[in-house]
Amino acid sequence: MDLLYSEEHKAFRQEVRDFIAATLPGDMRQRLRAGGFAAKADTERWQRALNQRGWGAPAWPKAFGGTGWDAAHQQIFADECAAAPAPPPHIFNITMLGPVIIHFGSDAQREYFLPKLLNADIQVCQGFSEPGSGSDLASLKTAAVLDVENGGDEYVVNGQKIWTSQAHYADWVFALVRTDPNAVKKQAGISFMLIDMKSPGVTVRPIISIDGRHSLNEVFFDNVRVPAANLVGEENKGWDYAKFLLGHERAYIAGIGRNKERVACAKDLLAKLEADGHPMSEVAGWRGRVALIEADLHALEVTQLRMHGGHADMKLSPMLKARGSEIFQAITDVICRLSGLEALRADGVGGPTLTKSFLYSRAVSIFGGSTEVQKNILSATVLSLP
Repeated sequence: MDLLYSEEHKAFRQEVRDFIAATLPGDMRQRLRAGGFAAKADTERWQRALNQRGWGAPAWPKAFGGTGWDAAHQQIFADECAAAPAPPPHIFNITMLGPVIIHFGSDAQREYFLPKLLNADIQVCQGFSEPGSGSDLASLKTAAVLDVENGGDEYVVNGQKIWTSQAHYADWVFALVRTDPNAVKKQAGISFMLIDMKSPGVTVRPIISIDGRHSLNEVFFDNVRVPAANLVGEENKGWDYAKFLLGHERAYIAGIGRNKERVACAKDLLAKLEADGHPMSEVAGWRGRVALIEADLHALEVTQLRMHGGHADMKLSPMLKARGSEIFQAITDVICRLSGLEALRADGVGGPTLTKSFLYSRAVSIFGGSTEVQKNILSATVLSLP
């Protein structure tokens, strides 16, 4: 894969490796390698270390504290963070909200939020999904009504969000809200709003997922008063900003680095089986399966680099997410099977939390847009199917 990169890029890769080796706390690396999530304290600690190095926002312009890296530098950095493994730059702060504020926010919003997002002085969550909406995000019902009778400088928000990652410790939520219920086209009546999670009327209720962990939540808004200054961009233009946000994820959407780390883990397990004296006839079949997954991953990485380099149609980007999800699930399945009885442990005592990792992997093909939805988008935009 190094053939895809210049000598300068290879030198940069070594620079990133050296930084991670010197800076990443060992306990954090161990938890992530065992299949755990980065805790709030982990995220703050690592994001601040990256920001101090000048690497806190790989895709942001330099003028706003970003790196100004090209696509190859960004991919190398993501790969090396995943291989360590180390947390990536805060996905909600850096990959999602930051670019929206940079491109569509007010000067006051940029001045207030961007430094805090960069340094993890605040952490934000994403308030998009709603009960009953499924994958039809535009059918959202959470309403924001401008309080004209009391001066028009506040919105009153009522509604509910669901599957909200990190809402239980987030400081702010960036939410899509309906500001024009009479819009003929439902996408046209949506706005993008920043809401302080400490506001009166905000309630967070945990959702415990199948892996037994708490990362998801329901969020309720009951007459929550939000300053009009917290509206990002123009009223009723939120759908455009949401599409921009989702498109801005494409540097990481295929999960290349994460999948490389899992392939390396599978290879280590194969080597252990050989060292423990398992017959070659048994190991060979697994080695072939891992090789096929690695070949698929190589093809996906080449495809992603071609897209980011402007040599392919970005309308194909849903394929990256769909294919990357499938590869992650396939390699996670292989790791669990290679691990034998150890994979049955769910408590993580004395070994990795492989059961939890496997159960969590089932959600990868759902969050961020399900595989079925990605294929529908491809059929409509690329193949022009009805």
